Amino acid sequence: MDWDAFFTVHRDLPREGPGLADDVAWAGRLSAVPGDGLVCDAGCGPGGDLAALRQLVPKGRVDGFETVAHFVEAATVRFAGDPSVRIIKASMETLAGSYDLIWSAGAVYFLGVTKALNVWRRALTETGAVAFSHPCLFTDKPSRAALAFWEGEPGSIGTESTTRAEIASAGWRVLASRPLTDEAWSAYYDPMLARCDQLEAGEVSDAVASAIAAARMEAASWRTVSHETGYMLYVVRPC
Repeated sequence: MDWDAFFTVHRDLPREGPGLADDVAWAGRLSAVPGDGLVCDAGCGPGGDLAALRQLVPKGRVDGFETVAHFVEAATVRFAGDPSVRIIKASMETLAGSYDLIWSAGAVYFLGVTKALNVWRRALTETGAVAFSHPCLFTDKPSRAALAFWEGEPGSIGTESTTRAEIASAGWRVLASRPLTDEAWSAYYDPMLARCDQLEAGEVSDAVASAIAAARMEAASWRTVSHETGYMLYVVRPC
């Protein structure tokens, strides 16, 4: 993959994955985050969920961890006027502290569910929780198109029962789970497709044209297989 071309398409987008502020609010209610608490966004991208996380802790602080340089820059600029939001250029594997909630939208599979939970356990308060969205097959007999949608992504994609088994094996329990809605996916794809339109209004290199075509194909593919696969959002706590 030409990463320069990829990030040309994925630049100046409000978020880098499906999700809504309502998803954050739901997870915050379930995990009972205190208003003066400390929250982490592990793999925050350009900061798409930071404002909603900030609403959970009006008297607290939110730390966003991200390794991609221009996402770090975008999130830093976005919250430059809010001293209660810190953007940290570091791997989500290095979390340390006493967080009341660790939120991670679509990034856990880079570590794997079990490894992520094992690593993050030490970064939670005694009553802390983790909320994460994770790829999921909604059927035991997915089509080839549904399986192909996740090709190139790290790890294997299973059903919800697969993920729940991984959570349990790490010594955690699920407080609740729910699938991300079509609106959550549109919140990601609509701005990305608008970015493609913007780029195509001018001259683009062959590499960028290929990245645009891949982005359009991904969005179209999701619409085809959305009844078979997507993201489940889990709120979990150590047993």
